[in-house]
Amino acid sequence: MNRFNYEAPAELFPSRNRKVPSKVKYRRFARAADAIQFAVEQLPEPQLLGAYIEVDERRLGHQEIRALYEADAYPLKKHAA
Repeated sequence: MNRFNYEAPAELFPSRNRKVPSKVKYRRFARAADAIQFAVEQLPEPQLLGAYIEVDERRLGHQEIRALYEADAYPLKKHAA
């Protein structure tokens, strides 16, 4: 993912899987980096699998979210192992 804008506003849409109970609802973030961090570090794995983040009218699925989080260009300190 070349030249991803981690500073762009982002929206998180959690998994809609009814088999996985969730208290996490739709959220808006001022920065995509914050949305990515929240998704990877706070969402349980089953919820992350069905979640997506929308940035600049582009949808990012769980694999793209994780790849952006693991990228060298990711600007925030990582707390999850």
